Amino acid sequence: MSETETHTSSTPAPKPDTPAGTNPGVKARIDRYFEITRRGSTYGREIRGGLVTFVTMAYIVILNPLILGGFSADQAAVDVAGGWLPNGQVAAVTALTAGVMTILFGAVARLPFGFAAGLGINSFLAVSVVGQVTWPEAMGLVVINGLIIVLLASTGLRELIFNAVPRQLKIAITVGIGLFIAFIGLVDSGFVRASGAASPPVQLGDNGSVVSLPTAVFVLGLIILGILVARKVKAALLIGIVATTLIAVVLEAIFKVGPSFGQNPDGWNLNAPVLPSSIVSLPDLSLVGQVSFGAFDRIGMLAASMLVFTLVFTNFFDAMGTMTGLASEADVADEKGNFPRLKSALIVEGVGAVVGGATSASSNTVFIESGAGIGEGARTGLANIVTGLLFLAAMFFTPLTQIVPLEVAAAALVIVGAMMVSQIRFIDFTEFSIVLPVFLTIIVMPLTYSIANGIGAGFITWVLVRSFSGKAREISPLLWVVAAGFLVFFVRGPIEVLFGA
Repeated sequence: MSETETHTSSTPAPKPDTPAGTNPGVKARIDRYFEITRRGSTYGREIRGGLVTFVTMAYIVILNPLILGGFSADQAAVDVAGGWLPNGQVAAVTALTAGVMTILFGAVARLPFGFAAGLGINSFLAVSVVGQVTWPEAMGLVVINGLIIVLLASTGLRELIFNAVPRQLKIAITVGIGLFIAFIGLVDSGFVRASGAASPPVQLGDNGSVVSLPTAVFVLGLIILGILVARKVKAALLIGIVATTLIAVVLEAIFKVGPSFGQNPDGWNLNAPVLPSSIVSLPDLSLVGQVSFGAFDRIGMLAASMLVFTLVFTNFFDAMGTMTGLASEADVADEKGNFPRLKSALIVEGVGAVVGGATSASSNTVFIESGAGIGEGARTGLANIVTGLLFLAAMFFTPLTQIVPLEVAAAALVIVGAMMVSQIRFIDFTEFSIVLPVFLTIIVMPLTYSIANGIGAGFITWVLVRSFSGKAREISPLLWVVAAGFLVFFVRGPIEVLFGA
């Protein structure tokens, strides 16, 4: 872990950095508002953390348009009416929404959790939803999903559910997310790949060997980052990302590997690390406001309601799990796993879904990659302001966001995953009625590529195993309700078939 994570309440708070030309009065007010000194941080750490979070999240400006949109209709996700989303327009609204929501969350919740389009939900929209409705109607469902989450959060119900989760499960969620983001990094880098066989389903590299240059860059980056973090070098993640990116640029200039485009297994996963021919491009924000609520008329009330139910469950518990893990990693959570301004954070997260739907960027939610910035020292919402401003700038400098290859960002994710997994030391492994739910929470997340699935598996087994072990009185009734909801969530396919949805 980095040195920024070892501060305790007994350690004297460091004197905040004073940016040149900053009015001391303004600086003091910013310090008090974001609680920079109180949380043992400095301006320098917050700025570096915000920058690292942006670097590890910037790929979403490239990836989200590839999932939701395309450069032509024949390679885009076409909706039921033949409509599709242009790549450039999706990139612009992706950066816009991420910037606005990241800044809003930082200013209101004052926590270093970056926001962007959720990968699970955007894929669900592109694969499962737009085959039944139009893109504006799909985004209308996302808006409704967000309004429901805001309602649950503002009434306090979402916070009650959060508080009903036992501490052991909250720790397991943190550990599971650590494994999940490490697995994402290993897969994104090509270090772990699908085997194409029933068993084993995954393998090391290509036929059990690391042979591609991009994957070798990932391994090199992982070693560089690991050494810097182990030696407790300040700005370790930022230095490692920049250094590995420069190495990648030089290697690409020499060997000209190029991007994979899904066809070249030895190519760069998403974008080749090359210097852009142009730096500035004007954003096209035509998709803002392209929302319709006609899905209920097009496919019927029941079918549309089931789609909203899936969106709410995924959005609700993915965000809850991510916030739990990040708060623990940032050392801002109490002994029960709760963190400051929890209700405000949950409300703003719901607003992210509303804004994401309204801009056609898909639901915006807390990003687990924020852990990279936290690992760099970010502890307050000031880091979010930095990240958000960089996202807004990315609307005009989208070519620059393509310099850092996904393989380099993946190395940072594996490092952060290792940091988060270290929380496993706080789990009680002496009682099997705790061990089984905790184990399923941790292992289901990476294996199903879903935070919500892991939480659901943990909740259901917790209430059942603990109850039949004589611990029923210790379980919150609300946790029973949520576990029942997850049962419906897991069997929603047969339910839809039964009712002809």
